[in-house]
Amino acid sequence: MHAIAVERGANRPVVVETERPVPGVGEALVRTLRVGVDGTDHEVIAGGHGDFPAGEDHLVLGHEAVGVVEDAGDTRFSRGDVVVPTVRRPPNGSNPYFARGEPDMAPEGAYHERGISGAHGFMSTYFTSPEAYLVEVPASIVDVGFLVEPLSVAEKAVELAYASRSSFTWEPESALVLGNGSLGLLTLAMLRDQFDFDRLYCLGRRDRPDPTIDIIEGLGATYVDSRETPLAEVPAAHEPMDLVFEATGYAKHAFETIEALAPNGVGALLGVPGSWEFEIDGGKLHRELVMHNKALVGSVNSNVRHFESAVETLATLPAWFRDAVVTGVYDLTEFEAAFGDDDTTIKTAVQFSAYEERR
Repeated sequence: MHAIAVERGANRPVVVETERPVPGVGEALVRTLRVGVDGTDHEVIAGGHGDFPAGEDHLVLGHEAVGVVEDAGDTRFSRGDVVVPTVRRPPNGSNPYFARGEPDMAPEGAYHERGISGAHGFMSTYFTSPEAYLVEVPASIVDVGFLVEPLSVAEKAVELAYASRSSFTWEPESALVLGNGSLGLLTLAMLRDQFDFDRLYCLGRRDRPDPTIDIIEGLGATYVDSRETPLAEVPAAHEPMDLVFEATGYAKHAFETIEALAPNGVGALLGVPGSWEFEIDGGKLHRELVMHNKALVGSVNSNVRHFESAVETLATLPAWFRDAVVTGVYDLTEFEAAFGDDDTTIKTAVQFSAYEERR
Protein backbone atom coordinates (compact mmCIF):
# COMPACT_ATOMS: atom_id res chain seq x y z
CA MET A 1 0.00 0.00 0.00
CA HIS A 2 1.02 3.64 -0.39
CA ALA A 3 2.18 5.85 2.46
CA ILE A 4 3.68 9.32 2.73
CA ALA A 5 6.78 9.33 4.89
CA VAL A 6 9.96 11.14 5.76
CA GLU A 7 13.15 9.10 5.55
CA ARG A 8 16.23 9.34 7.75
CA GLY A 9 18.60 11.99 6.49
CA ALA A 10 15.96 13.58 4.26
CA ASN A 11 13.92 16.74 4.72
CA ARG A 12 11.02 16.23 2.36
CA PRO A 13 8.05 13.86 2.27
CA VAL A 14 8.02 10.99 -0.21
CA VAL A 15 5.62 8.22 -1.23
CA VAL A 16 6.77 4.79 -0.05
CA GLU A 17 5.38 1.28 -0.38
CA THR A 18 4.57 -0.50 2.87
CA GLU A 19 2.76 -3.66 3.91
CA ARG A 20 -0.96 -3.44 4.55
CA PRO A 21 -1.35 -3.70 8.33
CA VAL A 22 -3.15 -6.62 9.92
CA PRO A 23 -5.39 -5.74 12.88
CA GLY A 24 -4.72 -7.54 16.13
CA VAL A 25 -7.09 -8.43 18.92
CA GLY A 26 -9.19 -5.39 19.86
CA GLU A 27 -8.11 -3.49 16.75
CA ALA A 28 -9.93 -2.28 13.65
CA LEU A 29 -8.55 -1.90 10.14
CA VAL A 30 -9.36 1.56 8.82
CA ARG A 31 -9.33 2.69 5.20
CA THR A 32 -7.92 6.20 5.18
CA LEU A 33 -9.99 8.95 3.63
CA ARG A 34 -8.16 12.20 4.35
CA VAL A 35 -5.21 13.28 6.49
CA GLY A 36 -4.59 16.91 7.41
CA VAL A 37 -1.24 18.66 7.27
CA ASP A 38 -0.16 21.10 9.99
CA GLY A 39 2.88 22.87 11.38
CA THR A 40 3.96 19.85 13.40
CA ASP A 41 4.27 17.84 10.19
CA HIS A 42 6.58 20.50 8.77
CA GLU A 43 8.68 20.44 11.97
CA VAL A 44 8.94 16.64 11.82
CA ILE A 45 9.99 16.76 8.17
CA ALA A 46 12.62 19.41 8.95
CA GLY A 47 13.99 17.30 11.81
CA GLY A 48 13.14 19.82 14.50
CA HIS A 49 10.54 17.70 16.27
CA GLY A 50 9.68 14.06 16.84
CA ASP A 51 11.61 10.84 16.24
CA PHE A 52 11.55 7.70 14.09
CA PRO A 53 10.11 4.40 15.29
CA ALA A 54 12.82 2.22 16.82
CA GLY A 55 14.78 0.39 14.15
CA GLU A 56 12.97 2.07 11.25
CA ASP A 57 14.53 4.11 8.46
CA HIS A 58 11.38 6.12 7.84
CA LEU A 59 8.39 7.61 9.66
CA VAL A 60 4.93 7.54 8.09
CA LEU A 61 3.55 11.03 8.61
CA GLY A 62 0.10 12.26 9.59
CA HIS A 63 -1.72 12.64 12.89
CA GLU A 64 -4.96 14.34 11.75
CA ALA A 65 -6.92 11.58 10.03
CA VAL A 66 -10.40 10.46 9.17
CA GLY A 67 -11.22 7.05 7.75
CA VAL A 68 -13.76 4.28 7.32
CA VAL A 69 -13.70 1.00 9.21
CA GLU A 70 -12.86 -1.73 6.70
CA ASP A 71 -12.55 -4.64 9.12
CA ALA A 72 -14.12 -4.14 12.55
CA GLY A 73 -12.73 -7.37 13.98
CA ASP A 74 -13.87 -7.82 17.57
CA THR A 75 -14.31 -4.08 18.22
CA ARG A 76 -17.55 -2.22 18.94
CA PHE A 77 -17.50 -0.70 15.46
CA SER A 78 -19.15 -1.90 12.27
CA ARG A 79 -17.77 -1.99 8.76
CA GLY A 80 -18.45 1.40 7.15
CA ASP A 81 -18.31 3.47 10.35
CA VAL A 82 -16.48 6.77 9.95
CA VAL A 83 -13.82 7.25 12.62
CA VAL A 84 -10.97 9.52 13.66
CA PRO A 85 -7.96 8.20 15.60
CA THR A 86 -6.39 9.85 18.61
CA VAL A 87 -2.64 10.43 18.50
CA ARG A 88 -0.87 9.09 21.56
CA ARG A 89 -0.08 5.42 22.26
CA PRO A 90 1.66 3.73 25.20
CA PRO A 91 5.26 2.93 24.26
CA ASN A 92 5.75 -0.37 26.13
CA GLY A 93 2.39 -1.59 27.32
CA SER A 94 -0.06 0.50 29.28
CA ASN A 95 0.90 2.93 32.02
CA PRO A 96 -1.23 4.81 34.58
CA TYR A 97 -1.89 7.75 32.25
CA PHE A 98 -3.32 5.52 29.53
CA ALA A 99 -5.12 3.33 32.05
CA ARG A 100 -6.94 6.42 33.31
CA GLY A 101 -7.77 7.57 29.78
CA GLU A 102 -5.47 10.57 30.21
CA PRO A 103 -2.61 10.00 27.74
CA ASP A 104 -2.51 13.73 27.04
CA MET A 105 -1.19 14.27 30.57
CA ALA A 106 1.63 11.74 30.25
CA PRO A 107 5.17 13.14 30.51
CA GLU A 108 7.82 12.66 27.84
CA GLY A 109 8.95 9.05 27.69
CA ALA A 110 5.53 7.72 28.66
CA TYR A 111 3.97 7.92 25.20
CA HIS A 112 4.53 7.68 21.47
CA GLU A 113 2.72 9.98 19.07
CA ARG A 114 1.61 8.48 15.78
CA GLY A 115 3.08 10.32 12.85
CA ILE A 116 5.25 12.42 15.14
CA SER A 117 7.43 10.48 17.54
CA GLY A 118 8.12 6.78 17.93
CA ALA A 119 5.19 5.42 15.91
CA HIS A 120 4.04 5.53 12.30
CA GLY A 121 1.20 7.90 11.48
CA PHE A 122 -1.99 7.66 9.47
CA MET A 123 -0.88 9.03 6.10
CA SER A 124 -1.27 5.68 4.36
CA THR A 125 -3.90 3.72 2.45
CA TYR A 126 -4.87 1.81 5.62
CA PHE A 127 -4.03 1.95 9.29
CA THR A 128 -4.97 -0.09 12.34
CA SER A 129 -5.88 1.13 15.80
CA PRO A 130 -7.22 -0.30 19.05
CA GLU A 131 -10.88 0.61 19.40
CA ALA A 132 -10.16 2.61 22.56
CA TYR A 133 -8.37 5.20 20.41
CA LEU A 134 -11.03 5.56 17.73
CA VAL A 135 -13.90 8.06 17.88
CA GLU A 136 -16.93 7.82 15.60
CA VAL A 137 -17.78 10.76 13.33
CA PRO A 138 -21.13 11.44 11.64
CA ALA A 139 -21.16 11.15 7.88
CA SER A 140 -22.32 14.78 7.65
CA ILE A 141 -18.81 16.02 8.45
CA VAL A 142 -16.75 13.24 6.89
CA ASP A 143 -15.10 15.63 4.42
CA VAL A 144 -13.67 17.72 7.25
CA GLY A 145 -13.25 14.95 9.80
CA PHE A 146 -9.49 15.50 9.85
CA LEU A 147 -10.20 18.81 11.63
CA VAL A 148 -11.40 16.90 14.71
CA GLU A 149 -7.85 16.37 15.98
CA PRO A 150 -6.73 20.04 16.00
CA LEU A 151 -10.12 21.11 17.31
CA SER A 152 -9.79 18.59 20.14
CA VAL A 153 -6.55 20.30 21.18
CA ALA A 154 -8.43 23.60 21.43
CA GLU A 155 -11.25 21.93 23.37
CA LYS A 156 -8.79 20.68 25.97
CA ALA A 157 -6.95 24.00 26.33
CA VAL A 158 -10.15 25.95 26.89
CA GLU A 159 -11.35 23.32 29.36
CA LEU A 160 -8.13 23.77 31.35
CA ALA A 161 -8.54 27.55 31.25
CA TYR A 162 -12.07 27.33 32.68
CA ALA A 163 -10.93 24.78 35.27
CA SER A 164 -8.30 27.21 36.53
CA ARG A 165 -11.09 29.72 37.28
CA SER A 166 -13.41 27.19 38.93
CA SER A 167 -12.82 28.41 42.49
CA PHE A 168 -14.90 31.55 41.91
CA THR A 169 -17.66 32.90 39.69
CA TRP A 170 -15.97 33.65 36.40
CA GLU A 171 -18.08 35.25 33.67
CA PRO A 172 -15.68 36.07 30.84
CA GLU A 173 -16.81 38.54 28.21
CA SER A 174 -13.76 38.98 25.99
CA ALA A 175 -11.32 36.54 24.38
CA LEU A 176 -8.26 37.03 22.22
CA VAL A 177 -6.81 34.26 20.02
CA LEU A 178 -3.13 34.69 19.17
CA GLY A 179 -2.48 33.36 15.70
CA ASN A 180 -4.64 33.24 12.58
CA GLY A 181 -3.46 29.88 11.32
CA SER A 182 -5.85 26.96 11.12
CA LEU A 183 -5.71 26.19 14.88
CA GLY A 184 -6.36 29.81 15.77
CA LEU A 185 -9.29 30.03 13.38
CA LEU A 186 -10.79 26.76 14.61
CA THR A 187 -10.48 28.02 18.18
CA LEU A 188 -12.10 31.33 17.29
CA ALA A 189 -15.01 29.51 15.65
CA MET A 190 -15.34 27.21 18.67
CA LEU A 191 -15.39 30.15 21.10
CA ARG A 192 -18.03 31.87 19.00
CA ASP A 193 -20.17 28.75 18.70
CA GLN A 194 -19.85 27.14 22.13
CA PHE A 195 -19.14 29.94 24.61
CA ASP A 196 -20.91 33.12 25.63
CA PHE A 197 -18.25 35.71 24.81
CA ASP A 198 -19.52 39.17 23.94
CA ARG A 199 -16.34 40.19 22.14
CA LEU A 200 -13.80 38.11 20.24
CA TYR A 201 -10.45 39.17 18.80
CA CYS A 202 -7.75 37.46 16.76
CA LEU A 203 -4.16 38.68 16.48
CA GLY A 204 -2.10 38.01 13.36
CA ARG A 205 0.46 39.42 10.95
CA ARG A 206 -1.21 39.49 7.55
CA ASP A 207 -2.06 42.27 5.13
CA ARG A 208 -5.46 42.78 3.60
CA PRO A 209 -6.90 41.35 1.45
CA ASP A 210 -6.40 38.01 3.15
CA PRO A 211 -8.64 34.94 3.50
CA THR A 212 -7.94 34.48 7.22
CA ILE A 213 -8.97 38.05 7.96
CA ASP A 214 -12.16 37.46 5.98
CA ILE A 215 -12.88 34.40 8.15
CA ILE A 216 -12.12 36.29 11.38
CA GLU A 217 -14.51 39.07 10.47
CA GLY A 218 -17.05 36.60 9.12
CA LEU A 219 -17.14 35.11 12.61
CA GLY A 220 -17.92 38.55 14.02
CA ALA A 221 -14.47 38.94 15.59
CA THR A 222 -12.04 41.85 15.41
CA TYR A 223 -8.74 41.40 13.59
CA VAL A 224 -5.71 42.83 15.40
CA ASP A 225 -2.54 43.33 13.33
CA SER A 226 0.36 42.72 15.72
CA ARG A 227 2.64 44.95 13.62
CA GLU A 228 0.36 47.87 14.40
CA THR A 229 -0.82 46.77 17.86
CA PRO A 230 1.60 44.43 19.65
CA LEU A 231 0.08 42.12 22.22
CA ALA A 232 1.27 44.22 25.16
CA GLU A 233 -0.62 47.20 23.74
CA VAL A 234 -3.91 45.38 23.16
CA PRO A 235 -5.45 46.41 26.52
CA ALA A 236 -4.94 50.11 25.72
CA ALA A 237 -5.99 49.82 22.07
CA HIS A 238 -8.96 47.54 22.66
CA GLU A 239 -9.52 46.14 26.16
CA PRO A 240 -7.93 43.79 28.70
CA MET A 241 -8.85 40.21 27.88
CA ASP A 242 -10.58 37.68 30.09
CA LEU A 243 -9.15 34.80 28.02
CA VAL A 244 -6.07 34.71 25.81
CA PHE A 245 -5.50 31.60 23.69
CA GLU A 246 -1.92 31.43 22.40
CA ALA A 247 -1.32 29.39 19.25
CA THR A 248 1.78 31.07 17.80
CA GLY A 249 4.78 29.48 19.48
CA TYR A 250 6.23 33.00 19.77
CA ALA A 251 7.97 32.87 23.14
CA LYS A 252 7.44 36.52 24.07
CA HIS A 253 3.68 36.04 23.80
CA ALA A 254 3.70 33.83 26.90
CA PHE A 255 4.85 36.76 29.00
CA GLU A 256 3.00 39.50 27.16
CA THR A 257 -0.19 37.50 27.71
CA ILE A 258 0.06 38.24 31.44
CA GLU A 259 -0.08 41.98 30.76
CA ALA A 260 -2.85 41.59 28.19
CA LEU A 261 -5.14 39.82 30.66
CA ALA A 262 -7.88 41.51 32.65
CA PRO A 263 -7.99 40.90 36.41
CA ASN A 264 -9.01 37.26 37.03
CA GLY A 265 -8.12 36.43 33.44
CA VAL A 266 -6.39 33.31 32.16
CA GLY A 267 -4.05 32.59 29.30
CA ALA A 268 -3.88 29.16 27.63
CA LEU A 269 -0.49 28.45 26.01
CA LEU A 270 -0.26 25.90 23.18
CA GLY A 271 2.62 27.10 21.01
CA VAL A 272 5.96 25.29 21.35
CA PRO A 273 8.83 27.75 20.81
CA GLY A 274 12.44 27.01 20.18
CA SER A 275 15.22 28.19 22.47
CA TRP A 276 15.27 31.98 22.75
CA GLU A 277 16.78 34.14 25.48
CA PHE A 278 15.46 37.63 26.13
CA GLU A 279 15.00 39.97 29.06
CA ILE A 280 11.74 40.43 30.96
CA ASP A 281 10.73 42.25 34.12
CA GLY A 282 10.05 39.12 36.14
CA GLY A 283 9.00 40.99 39.24
CA LYS A 284 6.36 42.97 37.37
CA LEU A 285 4.87 39.86 35.79
CA HIS A 286 4.93 38.02 39.11
CA ARG A 287 3.01 40.89 40.73
CA GLU A 288 0.47 40.89 37.91
CA LEU A 289 -0.25 37.21 38.43
CA VAL A 290 -0.58 37.49 42.19
CA MET A 291 -2.23 40.87 42.71
CA HIS A 292 -4.80 40.43 39.94
CA ASN A 293 -5.55 36.71 40.29
CA LYS A 294 -4.33 35.94 36.78
CA ALA A 295 -3.28 32.51 35.57
CA LEU A 296 -1.38 30.82 32.77
CA VAL A 297 -1.98 27.19 31.81
CA GLY A 298 0.01 25.09 29.39
CA SER A 299 -1.71 22.47 27.27
CA VAL A 300 -0.65 19.80 24.79
CA ASN A 301 -2.45 16.99 23.00
CA SER A 302 -5.95 15.80 24.01
CA ASN A 303 -7.82 12.64 24.94
CA VAL A 304 -10.90 10.77 23.72
CA ARG A 305 -13.28 13.00 25.66
CA HIS A 306 -11.91 16.08 23.89
CA PHE A 307 -12.18 14.32 20.52
CA GLU A 308 -15.83 13.57 21.24
CA SER A 309 -16.45 17.22 22.13
CA ALA A 310 -14.64 18.30 18.98
CA VAL A 311 -16.87 16.07 16.85
CA GLU A 312 -19.94 17.77 18.33
CA THR A 313 -18.48 21.23 17.88
CA LEU A 314 -17.34 20.63 14.31
CA ALA A 315 -20.81 19.45 13.35
CA THR A 316 -22.31 22.74 14.56
CA LEU A 317 -19.80 25.13 12.98
CA PRO A 318 -21.15 27.07 9.98
CA ALA A 319 -20.75 25.29 6.65
CA TRP A 320 -19.21 28.42 5.12
CA PHE A 321 -16.49 28.36 7.79
CA ARG A 322 -15.65 24.69 7.23
CA ASP A 323 -15.44 25.33 3.49
CA ALA A 324 -13.29 28.44 3.89
CA VAL A 325 -10.75 27.04 6.33
CA VAL A 326 -9.89 24.04 4.11
CA THR A 327 -8.03 25.56 1.17
CA GLY A 328 -6.82 22.43 -0.57
CA VAL A 329 -7.35 18.66 -0.70
CA TYR A 330 -4.87 16.74 -2.88
CA ASP A 331 -4.57 13.11 -3.94
CA LEU A 332 -1.36 11.08 -3.98
CA THR A 333 -0.37 12.24 -7.47
CA GLU A 334 -0.09 15.82 -6.21
CA PHE A 335 0.53 15.29 -2.50
CA GLU A 336 3.46 17.74 -2.45
CA ALA A 337 0.98 20.58 -2.85
CA ALA A 338 -0.54 19.71 0.54
CA PHE A 339 2.82 20.53 2.12
CA GLY A 340 3.17 23.87 0.33
CA ASP A 341 2.61 27.21 1.99
CA ASP A 342 1.61 30.54 0.49
CA ASP A 343 -0.59 33.49 1.40
CA THR A 344 -3.75 31.63 0.43
CA THR A 345 -3.00 28.42 2.35
CA ILE A 346 -4.90 27.85 5.58
CA LYS A 347 -5.52 24.11 5.95
CA THR A 348 -4.69 21.35 3.50
CA ALA A 349 -5.13 17.59 3.43
CA VAL A 350 -4.10 14.53 1.42
CA GLN A 351 -6.94 12.32 0.18
CA PHE A 352 -6.32 8.57 -0.04
CA SER A 353 -9.81 7.38 -0.95
CA ALA A 354 -13.34 8.66 -1.42
CA TYR A 355 -16.14 8.13 1.05
CA GLU A 356 -19.09 6.01 0.01
CA GLU A 357 -21.94 6.06 2.48
CA ARG A 358 -23.30 2.74 3.70
CA ARG A 359 -26.49 1.58 2.01
